[in-house]
Amino acid sequence: MSTAHGNYYLPNPSPWPIIISFGLFFLALGAVLTINSLGAGPWLMLVGTAIVAYIIARWFGQVIGESEGGIYNKQVDRSFRWGMAWFIFSEVMFFAAFFGALFYVRQFSVPWIGETELLWPGFDAAWPTAGPKGPMAITPDTVAGANQFSPMGAWGIPAINTLILLSSGATVTWAHWGLLKDNRAQLITGLFLTIALGIIFLALQIYEYIHAYTELGLTLKAGVYGATFFMLTGFHGFHVTLGVIMLTVILGRSLKGHFRSDHHFGFEAVAWYWHFVDVVWLFLFIFVYWL
Repeated sequence: MSTAHGNYYLPNPSPWPIIISFGLFFLALGAVLTINSLGAGPWLMLVGTAIVAYIIARWFGQVIGESEGGIYNKQVDRSFRWGMAWFIFSEVMFFAAFFGALFYVRQFSVPWIGETELLWPGFDAAWPTAGPKGPMAITPDTVAGANQFSPMGAWGIPAINTLILLSSGATVTWAHWGLLKDNRAQLITGLFLTIALGIIFLALQIYEYIHAYTELGLTLKAGVYGATFFMLTGFHGFHVTLGVIMLTVILGRSLKGHFRSDHHFGFEAVAWYWHFVDVVWLFLFIFVYWL
């Protein structure tokens, strides 16, 4: 059984880490087989996804039960905070790598290719570009043709989504203030509004992707611009999806009466994550859509 020795907490032995490792193995193996068009791939991915989802639900459920049961001490709370801080730091480095790739392409690779006239004569080293052999970007100086794409503008859905995410950051903060005041109605309302704004953001991004593919000719095959655009915005959308799921869990727990003004790190962890998602989107809006 779990025990606490002074400031040190010793948890129960748990089977969840080893079981979820098998789930991740099946998920990764299935993805590799699927990429190589082998029939068993999708089924292994489905099995791996089911195992991971089941273990996450059971594992987090156990942690929630222990927390609400008053088992954890300040050392555990501090460990959770450090763990979440390092997790968000790893996510910062993840996006930093993609932003670094975008910077390198725009500031170095494209100009270098433009200077190599012997290999690619007539290549216009201007951003956005799909590269010397990719489709040409439609600009005010060009006429739309068969092998061209239109870059995604900033002052439309992207600007609206920016306002939505900034508003969601305000609503989750408002919910936190309600929790600190033991105002459960404010907590639940703020969480509901944050989740609703996140879903609206995702719906608009899906519409934006459909518009890009069907009307702008902007796809993953649109060279380096298409690749960086969809990798950065796609991974961010994936993180927003995870954030909405986590906020929904927190809302469910709040409806059950979980969290107190002096004991609510589960809420704080998700709020930290959501603010991180907001900040990443601001960088995306500036460097992917605007500049």
